[in-house]
Amino acid sequence: MTRQRNRDDDWSELVEIAVTGDVGERAADISKELLAVPPGGECVLYFDSPGGSAYGAISLLSILALRDVRAIGVVAGECSSAALWPLAACARRIVTPYSVLLFHPMRWQSEENVQLAEAAEWARHFGVLEDEMERLLAAYFGAPFETIRAWMRPGRYVTGREFASAGLAELIELEPGRPLWSHVNAFRGKRSASKPTRGR
Repeated sequence: MTRQRNRDDDWSELVEIAVTGDVGERAADISKELLAVPPGGECVLYFDSPGGSAYGAISLLSILALRDVRAIGVVAGECSSAALWPLAACARRIVTPYSVLLFHPMRWQSEENVQLAEAAEWARHFGVLEDEMERLLAAYFGAPFETIRAWMRPGRYVTGREFASAGLAELIELEPGRPLWSHVNAFRGKRSASKPTRGR
């Protein structure tokens, strides 16, 4: 469920959305919550998903990208397979040492009872989409296609530390009394100190 909290900082009334379970089965609910975020607005997505429908994943990525939602993606547990696409669309990605991300070739499914011509068309469709989706994932992660392809084939579990070391996320430690927003504000402070303020 979407939750809002009152805080004394930039996180006041920031929408928080859980991306859990099967992405395909929950795509409608998650989409509804994302559409509650104003275009260009901010939200936090907490990921703990083994994946699911590739089409559901692309739908969530599209909503985030086309509405210019500035999401902070937090891999709270697992973010695997189809769940990687909406994570890639997040403006910022945060992992812990215990985060796990599984990269593997997309598994496409169709109805069991299909005619030969339909099966051939499905195979053609699968080949085109598989390559395009991997390239899309690399583009949104801002990573070399070769890196994503190497993780995808034959498949690899990537830890939070590895993912952050590749420059694809910010690594935070789980510390008692240290909430997420304190980490994010610290990151903001470091970035502000390293970059001059631009006039409007």
